[in-house]
Amino acid sequence: MNIDAKQVNRFFMLALAPFIGLLGCILLVHPPLSFPRSTAPSLQKAEPIVQTQAVGKQLDEAKQTATYTLSTIRRTSELYKRTTQTMNQLVQTASTQSKRPAVIYDRRITAKLGVPYERVDSKRITIELFKVNPGVYHGYAMKVKLKDPTAMKMSLGSDKLGGSETTMRAVSRHGAVAGINAGGFADGDGKRYPLSTTVLNGHYLTGFQSSYKDLSFVGLSSNGKLIGGKFYNQGALDSLKPVFGATFVPVLLQNGQKMPIPDKWKISPLRAPRTVIGNYKDDQLLIIVVDGYNESGGSGATLEELQGKMYNLGVQDAYNLDGGGSSSLILNGRIVNKPSDGQLRPVPTHFLFYK
Repeated sequence: MNIDAKQVNRFFMLALAPFIGLLGCILLVHPPLSFPRSTAPSLQKAEPIVQTQAVGKQLDEAKQTATYTLSTIRRTSELYKRTTQTMNQLVQTASTQSKRPAVIYDRRITAKLGVPYERVDSKRITIELFKVNPGVYHGYAMKVKLKDPTAMKMSLGSDKLGGSETTMRAVSRHGAVAGINAGGFADGDGKRYPLSTTVLNGHYLTGFQSSYKDLSFVGLSSNGKLIGGKFYNQGALDSLKPVFGATFVPVLLQNGQKMPIPDKWKISPLRAPRTVIGNYKDDQLLIIVVDGYNESGGSGATLEELQGKMYNLGVQDAYNLDGGGSSSLILNGRIVNKPSDGQLRPVPTHFLFYK
């Protein structure tokens, strides 16, 4: 409900206008009193009396009119105050009611995740951390609400192509409150290069590369929405206005539907430490980081398990990020997960979150 205060004020100004006009007419338009001179002594005595009586009568009438007008103005003013208070209450009620669907939806999400054991809340972002332990694997879920699209960014290792650093180093260096590892990479000449299409600060790092094999892009648009999938021409990706993004494999969910997982990635490795990212209908993000002892395939989660987990949690779109020893989750200056390498692995790209 939208209430226009200007319309309310205009209504009461129009309501008061007739009374103000009447009072003005009495004071300005009434003809002036005149006392014609007479030579007859009796008339000289009678005329002032008659005129005085007439003036008195007119003054009484004017006084009654003024009293009535002032009384009406007071009643109208009081009505205006009460109406304004009522309108303000209606506006406040409407505002509260409009927020209820979002609150209810968020409660449904949280009910499936459990009770957060750590929370970060600011004007730009809200982060809630949950434990994930379905029995066959365990890890952590981080729900992120971006109140400001700039509260999430992507960093490049040591701010140079071919550079790499741990997620903790990236978080610390950029003053972020949280961070995860992002896209895959390829090693060459002692350096680590981001895999395939990579966007940083709205620009293609090494140019656009059409999606091939099972690779997919995932990033954030200029209006703070998670975007991703396979893109076979630059125009298709440009139309989504990516601010940043990286590439890995595969897509897990799109538009709330499970996507086919390539057979290769179902078993190579079967189980592993994983990092996945997805979004809800209200554009909140959900990140799950799963622990594992190594990358041999005997510990951690399968992609099908995480696909099912994200699906059951109501996630709409979900993408697998680099995993194994690359999986990392940093929050409030500490390493939340247990890196399978025994320590954090330096990687070229990270998704960072800011208070």
